[in-house]
Amino acid sequence: MAASLIQPNAIDLALGTLSKLPPFSPTLNRLLGTLSHEDVSLAKISDLIEKDPVLAGNVLGLVNSALYGRRGRVNSVRHAVSLLGVSKLRNAALGMSVTRLWGKVRTAPGWSMVNFNQHAIASAILADLLCQEASVVYPEGAFVAGLLHDLGKLLVAVGLPDSYVEIGRLSGLSGQTAEQIEMDVLGFRIADLSAEALRTWNLPEQIQVAVRYHECPEADPTLVGQDEFPLSRVIGAAHRYTDQSDENVFEFLGIDLELPRLLIEFHKEYESIRELL
Repeated sequence: MAASLIQPNAIDLALGTLSKLPPFSPTLNRLLGTLSHEDVSLAKISDLIEKDPVLAGNVLGLVNSALYGRRGRVNSVRHAVSLLGVSKLRNAALGMSVTRLWGKVRTAPGWSMVNFNQHAIASAILADLLCQEASVVYPEGAFVAGLLHDLGKLLVAVGLPDSYVEIGRLSGLSGQTAEQIEMDVLGFRIADLSAEALRTWNLPEQIQVAVRYHECPEADPTLVGQDEFPLSRVIGAAHRYTDQSDENVFEFLGIDLELPRLLIEFHKEYESIRELL
């Protein structure tokens, strides 16, 4: 029944859907490019954001939101970047830009772009905060990996709508795991599709690996030191928490004392950005 939906070149068809998505703006492409440069300057980020009036307005809206509680209004992007720092502003700009891109794409019945975007931005914010408390390989990629970890679901919903509907139907009926259902219906895991899409976009390999293994971090080949974790484990924990609100998913990190404060910060930051989406 489900097997009848499998197409021999299904993953190629799904990857081909990338061409149906609105392309990234030059500004967004350059922001993504700065991920490989840890020493990127405040001036560089400011210049990039200032060249996109909509993005600049969103960034100023964020820095003037209740989350940051400024007494005086911030009116320049350079001031905003100096207050929040390169990493925080880059993440906010990427999150707001990416989640606004694909709102008009035709998708399968039952798909919710609002839910997809909210889960993506929540996972990204939480993964980034977790990496500030735990020792993680390539922490600078946490936000983007969290933001794009489910990209494959969108590609299936756009490029293979019948398969997307069938996956949803089986998820409500069977006792199989999500990965088993994906393999039965598609012949591949959606996490692998997400990683392949990021490879096509030439994002850093560490981000591709984290996305590919976020559902099965025990298979992640990333070499880690003592008391250090692969990024995939953090992305997986952020993904599960935003779906289930189960704090037990963080036990492996050993940050129990910091967790209450971190989750308060997460909810404040998420709500502030969600209002601007």
